[in-house]
Amino acid sequence: MGALRHVASRSVNRSVLLQVKRFLQSARLTRFAATALRVALAAGFLSAVADRFGLWGMPGTPGVAWGDWSHFLTYTGRLNWFLPASLIPIVGAIATLAETALALLLLLDAWPRCTALLSGALLLLFALTMTFALGIKAPLSYSVYVGAAAAFYLGATAALPKQT
Repeated sequence: MGALRHVASRSVNRSVLLQVKRFLQSARLTRFAATALRVALAAGFLSAVADRFGLWGMPGTPGVAWGDWSHFLTYTGRLNWFLPASLIPIVGAIATLAETALALLLLLDAWPRCTALLSGALLLLFALTMTFALGIKAPLSYSVYVGAAAAFYLGATAALPKQT
């Protein structure tokens, strides 16, 4: 009786392993990963926008980067030290509009290749300005280069033919 149970157990384990292997090699996993990546990038953009409008808390609250528009513009000016101070509010507004629009497009899966590539470009630009203004540790600690690379990968894979 014990031997029969052991054989049945091995058969079930083998069946489960085959199903997992099929899933890992399937297009469904690729679609799931792309969807998860789109949602993660959009959440990152929307979280940053929410922070600059105080939706995560007031300035100085643990876990809050800016807490309001004026603190965000101060940070924007620090990153864009090479621009005249009069342009900083415009740059901040453009960044906010771009992040909001890209987040919505990512969530809607609208123009997936273009949206992903623009997201990658925005994140790469942000990572580079962080690097030049603050040093390499800041964008690495916040995984900005990883986000940019992930967005570029999403754009590259969006061009692949859909498989079932």
